[in-house]
Amino acid sequence: MNTRLAAVALTLVVGVGSIAVAPAASADGASSTQRPATVSAAAFNATGVWDIFQSNRYTVRVNITQDGAGNLFGTASSAGSVGTLEAGALVNGTTISFNIRWSNGARGRYEGFLGADRRLSGITFDLNKPSSQATWVTTRTF
Repeated sequence: MNTRLAAVALTLVVGVGSIAVAPAASADGASSTQRPATVSAAAFNATGVWDIFQSNRYTVRVNITQDGAGNLFGTASSAGSVGTLEAGALVNGTTISFNIRWSNGARGRYEGFLGADRRLSGITFDLNKPSSQATWVTTRTF
């Protein structure tokens, strides 16, 4: 009986502010076609109370706490509704992403990045109705 064992190895690449994990070259010289996953250290701290100004004229006030791994926790309010940040909210390098579950049943997805002016901006959409979209920006610097 011929049994062949395959070994899987990972190469850890450490750069400024980030860590990438990529498959190491296989013993037979074959290369992987997968892109390496990148986990970046948070480049800013989003902790605090700040406003999100949306292009659809809504303003969302968030009260956020960020842990050392970049995970976000908190609450939100806008136009009489209150909401909670759902699990998975994260600052990763210079990007931020979170979902807000609103008391009226809506679920808003916010994706953005930290600009050179140290302000956040991005796009938001209703997860229950993805065609409902708006851009957003903060006036607070991070």
